[in-house]
Amino acid sequence: MITFFLVGLTVHVVFFLSIFDIYFTSPLVHGMTPQATSLAPPASRLVLVVADGLRADSLFTLLPNGSSRAPYLRSVLEEKGTWGVSHTRVPTESRPGHVALIAGFYEDVSAVAKGWKENPVEFDSVFNESRHTWSWGSPDILPMFAKGASGDHVYTYTYPAQEEDFASTDASRLDSWVFSQVKSFFQLAKSNSSLRASLLEDKNVFFLHLLGIDTNGHAHRPMSQEYLDNIGLVDTGVAELVSIVEDFFDYDGRTAYVFTSDHGMTNWGSHGAGHPSETLTPLIVWGAGVHNAQRVTEPQPYNDGYLQDWNLEHLRRVDVGQADIAPLMASLIGVPIPVNSVGVLPLPYLNNTDLFKAENMYTNAIQVLEQFKMKMTQKKETTLSFRSFFAALHSLLKLPFYLLNALPFISPYQISLCQSLISYSLEGLVYYHTYDRFFLGCSVVLGFVGWTSYVVLVILKTHASLNRHPSLLKQVRLCMCVTVVITVFLLIQRSPVTYYIYCLLPVPIWYSVLKESGMVTDLIHSAPSLPLWKCFVYFVLVAFGIELLVVSFFHRAMLTVGLAILSIWPFMSGLFGKAKFRSLSWFLGCLFLALFPLMPVVGREPNIHLVTCAGLLTLFTSVCYLWSSRQRTPLHLSDRQQFVTQVTTVHMFHVAVCAYVPSLTHSSLQQKQGLPLLNQIISWITLGSSMLVPLLSSTRIFHRLLSIFLSLTATYLLLSTGSEALFPPVLSWLMFVWINIEQEAMLAQGVSGRQELSTIDFSANIDIAKIRQLKLDDIRRSYFFVFFIITAFFGTGNIASINSFDPASVYCFLTVFNPFIMGGLMMWKVIIPFIIVMCTFETIQVATQLSSRSLFLIVLVISDVMALHFFFLVQDYGSWLDIGTSGLRLLHSLYCWSCILLYAQFVFQAHCCCINH
Repeated sequence: MITFFLVGLTVHVVFFLSIFDIYFTSPLVHGMTPQATSLAPPASRLVLVVADGLRADSLFTLLPNGSSRAPYLRSVLEEKGTWGVSHTRVPTESRPGHVALIAGFYEDVSAVAKGWKENPVEFDSVFNESRHTWSWGSPDILPMFAKGASGDHVYTYTYPAQEEDFASTDASRLDSWVFSQVKSFFQLAKSNSSLRASLLEDKNVFFLHLLGIDTNGHAHRPMSQEYLDNIGLVDTGVAELVSIVEDFFDYDGRTAYVFTSDHGMTNWGSHGAGHPSETLTPLIVWGAGVHNAQRVTEPQPYNDGYLQDWNLEHLRRVDVGQADIAPLMASLIGVPIPVNSVGVLPLPYLNNTDLFKAENMYTNAIQVLEQFKMKMTQKKETTLSFRSFFAALHSLLKLPFYLLNALPFISPYQISLCQSLISYSLEGLVYYHTYDRFFLGCSVVLGFVGWTSYVVLVILKTHASLNRHPSLLKQVRLCMCVTVVITVFLLIQRSPVTYYIYCLLPVPIWYSVLKESGMVTDLIHSAPSLPLWKCFVYFVLVAFGIELLVVSFFHRAMLTVGLAILSIWPFMSGLFGKAKFRSLSWFLGCLFLALFPLMPVVGREPNIHLVTCAGLLTLFTSVCYLWSSRQRTPLHLSDRQQFVTQVTTVHMFHVAVCAYVPSLTHSSLQQKQGLPLLNQIISWITLGSSMLVPLLSSTRIFHRLLSIFLSLTATYLLLSTGSEALFPPVLSWLMFVWINIEQEAMLAQGVSGRQELSTIDFSANIDIAKIRQLKLDDIRRSYFFVFFIITAFFGTGNIASINSFDPASVYCFLTVFNPFIMGGLMMWKVIIPFIIVMCTFETIQVATQLSSRSLFLIVLVISDVMALHFFFLVQDYGSWLDIGTSGLRLLHSLYCWSCILLYAQFVFQAHCCCINH
């Protein structure tokens, strides 16, 4: 079993890592020559202001009295600038947003593994191409552009990371700090001749990163007065900034200004997903080389209703993709467009000659085309049978030379040809970037199918009296030949080392399957003696159940449907007549749990009072468990004293304290008094003790289960902000009922007499003779386990978007922004329901006298089949699913249902029951 465990773990870890090669490889290519125009740019310098977390509607919507909360910026877009909406992409986080703005490409999701801080790959940017860049703002954003720049011409000025505190009295002070530093910088330049000389050079960039709006949005929500007042502060700061800059450069009219945001924010104060409030950000551009406000009388081609809501239907609106801002900034100051940019120059923003527009669009087309050529060359050199992109692009490859000779004769047709070339080149980049996806996907599926088949054969070999007729020689020869062919094929293509692992791993797996092929023959011969109709019914039910679970990945409400179906199981199986009270408890427990997938995603409607209610419910259910257990099996005096002391004095008191701490903490934060130190100490002690204290409890199963439940629930309460706090007590109620009703089911089948949980001591050796063989009903038990695992995963919506969790959930532990600690705490919150379900399943294994290996293998088959089904579903819907979203969902599927389920049973066995077989 240890060998099986290690091999299975290796297989699933390899398949888990393959997801990064299939979906999350970097789209960047290197080796291109920077492209720039020879014409003089309209601006000598650029001022980029990014208001982190600013929503488009928050800036553009007028107040009830008709005035604007940002009067200066409103006057700019109405008189001397061009405006629009910048459309961001998922994930709507600060780092990917700034990379799109300044480097011009949409970063791959794998950068989240580094907390969006470090550079997984080096990339070019407008800052790198500039002569000098001075930047002020957050230590999370500025260093990555300085690190990726060649030379030392990017200067950063940041405040300490500890200032990014969600519990601060006023987060707008971060923006005030930036404006103050910029003001002092220009004051210093007046007396510093060398600095002044650098500032008077051309192709300079000034970058202001304003984090206050984002911090206030997280802490107080975007509709709060703090968030809205911060917008007014930024508006005043921008007005003063423009005055300082213009005064320093003697109003030479050579400064261009860009004001935008990296992402928006939901009404509940989060971002990371694709809601319009997160993806729609404001863009206002004015100054040198930019069109003044243009009034229109004709209807504009936007049907979203925002023009009327913002009272801007009379002004021309020019929407752009977020990556389009990078070539716009490069064109304004005459620097090369970043070589990795996929942005398209938005010509309506430029106020210049047709020749200037045409040559800049031509430069943009050449810059994108160079990426396509490099990507195509790299793939062609490493591919045995190369499939080129469709011929339409190749017919346009001569376009640059045609335009070069025709530049003095500018026509709109030439510009449209450049735009067509960019469009085709971008499609080609995607084509070659995903060139190996089908090949790798087939390898993963082949290995996964082989592994699942092998597990099924292991189950049959263990529990069926089938003869084996191995013919090893043929299988060995076949596998050796396949290995040689695959290796030669990969060598010729100069494939990465990881490709060898993905393609060669299925070979030994299928060898193990073919080695047991004689068992399949015996199974077919013995089929007439099996209860085929009953097996078929179980197969149909399990297939339907797996389909329901896969659909629940996209629609959480399907879990409600599943729980409603499970609630009637005791009535359909005849258990109601033998255990009425437990059957009714199961029915009610399923229905109450079915309400959670219908509730809003966690964090949207925080209600700390519900956390306190959840603590009281936990205490009430615990008392009910104790009373029920004592009624059935009175404890000995020594056990009673130990149990009562630990459960009543320690756990219940601990739960009561943890139910009150969130209320006290959030009250203190609302009063802007910061995180109380005592609350923080209690929270961290609770987190640490929740993993250790259950190990000190009684070795009787019921006592250990209750200890685990109370310890973990105490931590869960500290990490809750609303209705999700009720989830663990309701789930635990259903789990305790499940244990008891499974005992009744075994008693009804005449397998054994009922043994109370409070009398089972898991520290004692288990009599191997009592371990029974598998039955068809064990498939149902395994499916229940997988279903409850998924319900624990999605029931409260914690993983609706891993990037858009509510930071308020961790305020009892820390308030200073730290992505790794905050993310770790949120993942522990997600895992807590897992542990409750897993401990329950291990208890059922003991109560039903079945080998944990046998149940575990059935669970593994169900989970792997579901992972395969999900893989094909993602491929089918790949045309309309966002690649990041589908990739993350597939990652969650393969990871949770294959890797975790493979070894978690053994890990938590020591934490729960430690059965010594």
